[in-house]
Amino acid sequence: MLLLIWVLTLGCMDQAAIADGVWDVPALKKARVEAVWGEPTRQDGVEVGTVHYSGESYQGKPTRVFAWYARPATGGKNPALLLVHGGGGKAFREWATHHAKRGYCAIAMDLSGNGEDGKRLADGGPDQSDETKFRDFTAATRKEMWTYHAVANVLRAHTLLAGLPEVDANRVGVTGISWGGYLTCIVAGIDDRLKAAAPVYGCGFLHEDSYWKPERFDGVDAARRDRWVAAFDPSAYVGGAKCPMLFINGTNDFAYTMGSYQKTYSLVKAPKTICLRVRLPHGHIWTFAEVDTFLDSFLKGGKGLATVSAMVVEAGTAKAKVASPSPVVKAYLHYAKAEGPWQKRDWKSAPAKVENGVVSAVLPDISPLVFELAVVDERGLEVTAPHQVIGAGR
Repeated sequence: MLLLIWVLTLGCMDQAAIADGVWDVPALKKARVEAVWGEPTRQDGVEVGTVHYSGESYQGKPTRVFAWYARPATGGKNPALLLVHGGGGKAFREWATHHAKRGYCAIAMDLSGNGEDGKRLADGGPDQSDETKFRDFTAATRKEMWTYHAVANVLRAHTLLAGLPEVDANRVGVTGISWGGYLTCIVAGIDDRLKAAAPVYGCGFLHEDSYWKPERFDGVDAARRDRWVAAFDPSAYVGGAKCPMLFINGTNDFAYTMGSYQKTYSLVKAPKTICLRVRLPHGHIWTFAEVDTFLDSFLKGGKGLATVSAMVVEAGTAKAKVASPSPVVKAYLHYAKAEGPWQKRDWKSAPAKVENGVVSAVLPDISPLVFELAVVDERGLEVTAPHQVIGAGR
């Protein structure tokens, strides 16, 4: 059992010990996950049914997790996906079906303690309210926290999938939306069985800049804030990711800002692809073609996304190296004045050019300036360079 060392004197804690010991990952990988399967229905070449599987104990009692499970009806060994919903979400049958039609065994679990009807299970885990997510805890109660249960139950779903005869246990990925993206960052950092991960919107450094900063972090004492950050912020874990990751977000996302997003993905040493889209809408959207293409490239051997290197600015021109398996047909400079909240910045786009594997654009005469170069391939898929800020007001 991994040890968790808590140092509470003067509110000081050993952050590394907390990060290493919140989840017993080896035990979760080997856990015997009990499951009760509903009778599946078959339509459009896929089978979809319900499953209730055993979760972590909560308040001294065993729990169950409800999920939708979908698979291709063709049989054989298939790649698999873990689908992690966001705040206000649930186990989405349509999400699992979307990926089953694309050749995956997919499980979309509910991480709010609810069942198929959206009502509380009698033996469900903690709910997903902000009050529950951010409540204070001690060494004795950390396993009562929502994040603890949510992450553990995603890992349990992975263990369940890996044991199914129709699943290729060596080709399992994870994607999550919003709070599900937050969870995906943690899961990718601690579950080395994963072969690809795509957090949508969600990231770490919530205490530095996020929708929740004013009320949930600024409004509490420093010891309580630091306790939560050390144990449950993705910044403590995502750097441990071994699998390739796609980070996709919007320039004006209301919850997860570009600054926190960049700090999060900058911790990842594994291969990573960035897609920061101008005013990308925020919601339970699982039809971003960039996500599907990225996952397919690592789990099904499909043609992947382009890659854009970090930018270099020379004589007022931004440049970045581009490599793409599909022809690049468009390129842009996305930019805004780097003042005020990220959510309210007025982003604009100007054409950029691509020559000899380099994308470049002349920077506008704006100071301070935040900008990124983007390329779009013939499939309409966009990726971007990590953004930069120049001038005052960083």
